[in-house]
Amino acid sequence: MDSIRDALLGARSVLLTSHARPDGDSLGSQLALGAALRQLGKQVRIIDCDPAPDLYTFLPDLGTIEIADNVTDRFDAVVVLECSSLDRTGLGGLDERPLINIDHHPGNAMYGTLNWHDESACACAELVSELIDTLGVPLTPAMATQLYVAILTDTGSFRHANITPRTFTICQKIATTGINPTDVASQVYNNGSLGRLRLTGMLLERMQLEHVSHLIPDVTIIHGNRVAVLRLNDAMLAEAGCTPDDIEGIVNIPLAARDVRAVVFFKDTGAAMRVSLRSKDSVDVRQVAVSFGGGGHRNAAGLTIEHPSSETDSLLLSRVAAAITDSEP
Repeated sequence: MDSIRDALLGARSVLLTSHARPDGDSLGSQLALGAALRQLGKQVRIIDCDPAPDLYTFLPDLGTIEIADNVTDRFDAVVVLECSSLDRTGLGGLDERPLINIDHHPGNAMYGTLNWHDESACACAELVSELIDTLGVPLTPAMATQLYVAILTDTGSFRHANITPRTFTICQKIATTGINPTDVASQVYNNGSLGRLRLTGMLLERMQLEHVSHLIPDVTIIHGNRVAVLRLNDAMLAEAGCTPDDIEGIVNIPLAARDVRAVVFFKDTGAAMRVSLRSKDSVDVRQVAVSFGGGGHRNAAGLTIEHPSSETDSLLLSRVAAAITDSEP
């Protein structure tokens, strides 16, 4: 971390970016670090390839994030946050620059000139919080809100297995700035559209519940081990009257059922199939995602299938089922 701190202190202009289709952690981490660097007098720009979901419009300074396909301007330092490989930024021109890579995803490609990769962090925001401390910048309420949203969303509301005592130490410091964690959580989880509510009902009504024993031939039937399968297409979005932004978080809902060990959410985008995977306990869906060219964490991962077919769907579901059986003692 010291070399990254020194590089940032020595820079006059800094570019921050993160992965395509930003989430709470990528947005909060970029915004908080950007605010800290501006306090130090740095010229900071944040550029992403995709706009933030409407869910996060309440985040302080969200409007400072620029949207572009390519980076052409020169910067003294370029920081890529929460991104396991450079291509996942969706931005052109980054491979021509010295990069600072800060990430917590397993399997990070270590593509930076300087790399800080810590899989034990529950969110990239944990690393950003520690970096801000090292830079000697006090947390403002706005920065605290950004970091808290990042940690809250990337831990599944403090339910994922990647939480450590460090997580709560950082959150305790965040709370001392005077922000109200209840209000922040309400902004994230109780601020959805009516379209999202309708879409949730449609998805759950059409949800498939697959027994592991039906997905893997000759496996011993394990009581309660089910995979919940959700499927979404553009026609459903139109019928519900919502946008793709309204999808976020719906994938987690089936895990509330005791018998569901994993969720597979197929999202047909027309050109390709995006798939979100979620799981409980020691069921490792990241390895399933990696086998299809994706990535993520043990309990939350994703992938894209460029040429979807029923055969590919079946293979994916069988691998998720295998992950469940592999997790059994």
